[in-house]
Amino acid sequence: MAYSLIIKRTETENPHFQDLIRLLDHELWEELNEDQATYDQYNKVPNITTAVLVFDGSQPIASGCFKESGQGTVEIKRMFVKKEYRGKGVSRMVLNELEKWASSLGYEKAILETSIHFHTAIRLYQSSGYVQIPNYGPYAGLEESICMEKELRAVALP
Repeated sequence: MAYSLIIKRTETENPHFQDLIRLLDHELWEELNEDQATYDQYNKVPNITTAVLVFDGSQPIASGCFKESGQGTVEIKRMFVKKEYRGKGVSRMVLNELEKWASSLGYEKAILETSIHFHTAIRLYQSSGYVQIPNYGPYAGLEESICMEKELRAVALP
């Protein structure tokens, strides 16, 4: 099956973004069960104007966004790829676009949080230059969280 993937910048209020986030939340609740109740409160991303969507033709298949998290830093949030598109480089496509966008806006560092159970995500972030840091903010003390950061100065601008 051939894919014609297109990435578009948007905002988190975009209905396609909202649809993908509902799928993401459903998966997280299914996989993490009650653990997700702890994290759900930190996953809200209302009115963020720095979001991306990936489309296969007219079908939205992946999402991600970032928000400011202190001076010169953004936090990557809500990375998601539909199951049938996983393992095809789509998540790297989303991450690269978010990093380029943040860098073009003058941000110097990206941080993120993921679950210690999401080995594929951890490998993606590590292979993209992220390094583990002490858990920050609301994730401090949460044993099932892993926090990472990357300097964005090395990100090539479009």
